[in-house]
Amino acid sequence: MSSTPDTQPARREKAVEVLKHPLRRPLGERELIVLMALLMSLQAFGIDAMLPALGQMASEMGAADGNSRQFVIGAYFLGGGFGAFFPGAFADRFGRRPVLATALIAYITLSLACALVTNYTALLVLRLVQGVLCAGLSVVPAAIVRDHVGGDRMARLMSLIMMIFLLVPILAPAIGQGIMYLLGWRAIFGAMAVMGTLVGAWVWLRLPETLQDENVQDIRAPTILRNMGRALWDRGAIGYVVGSALVFGSLFGFLNSSQQLIAQTFGMGEYFALIFGGAVLGMVAANFTNSRIVERFGARRVSHTALFVFIAIAIAQLVSARQQPQSLAEFIVLMSLSMAMLGFIGANFSSIAMQPFYHIAGAASSAQTAVRMSTGAILGAVIGNLYNGTSVPLAGSMLACGLLALAVVLFSEHGKLFRRVNREPEET
Repeated sequence: MSSTPDTQPARREKAVEVLKHPLRRPLGERELIVLMALLMSLQAFGIDAMLPALGQMASEMGAADGNSRQFVIGAYFLGGGFGAFFPGAFADRFGRRPVLATALIAYITLSLACALVTNYTALLVLRLVQGVLCAGLSVVPAAIVRDHVGGDRMARLMSLIMMIFLLVPILAPAIGQGIMYLLGWRAIFGAMAVMGTLVGAWVWLRLPETLQDENVQDIRAPTILRNMGRALWDRGAIGYVVGSALVFGSLFGFLNSSQQLIAQTFGMGEYFALIFGGAVLGMVAANFTNSRIVERFGARRVSHTALFVFIAIAIAQLVSARQQPQSLAEFIVLMSLSMAMLGFIGANFSSIAMQPFYHIAGAASSAQTAVRMSTGAILGAVIGNLYNGTSVPLAGSMLACGLLALAVVLFSEHGKLFRRVNREPEET
């Protein structure tokens, strides 16, 4: 039975600095943050760069109706949610690097396949498979961070990672729109393959293996199921897993319907990339702010406050949406504020949920990411499909998701919010 970094202060303080490769200089905290953000951003680019091209893509391939264009996004989300169940267990057995390498190869190969496909149904199948096989890009970075830090310090690092990661949703629509105008929408998938190759080379050259020998787990089904069960059925964790799935499900609903909302409801399709990027800026600012305050105030206090504010903004959104015609300025300001609250919720909820599971970080990240992604993808598809020419369904869904998230967090916290608690990781 070994002690964890959370019970060894000296090791914890130097956790990130000792990420070493035997033949290269140590991987410092800044490089770790940027590299983890880039790995996760590959997933975001594969979604957000597609948004300006959804209409043209669906039209060229003969998609049946307006809302069916959303399936290019929804299939990828759903595949990512289902696929997230698997990479963590393999990462706990074989290491983080092999799982990342597999996901990166799949990302590159299937991006190229999507660029060549001529049938809409085949495109959706490829996107679903790509989501499944590339889920390690979402799962493994959190496990790597948890290999070395926990508690509020993990929340700080995850906020910084998310801050860099969120630059992609801001820039990707503009990049995708530019590529589409110059080379056609198929070239967007080619750009995904190029990005995957560049990030993969960086991982190969600089990222050391972070799984400690004493934390290697069996690959047998009973062990995997037991570890995942512990990560999900822990009362202190499950509320935060489901809570983040609910609030991010409403965000996925916005992503699915954003092109139609901006282009059709507000008639500003030519400015889609600029408007969408402006809405995401709130999340970037929130993650930066969170990285500065979370160790002082605690992840629970910050995220609980943000959840209440998210609910209040959702009420304002619903009131605004029901006033027809709704002002574009009101919609963007309120949406940006909502997304800012998600910036305070996301990294903190994830860190709180991962805190007890140092020895099974891969399996825990897999199980929790799978629930978040699957639930969020299904909710996002349902919310997006409710689009009726107004933002009323989106606003109502955000309010419902926020209230349900509050209920499950109260369950995890035994009805007591705003406490500062750092649970000790499990011993094995």
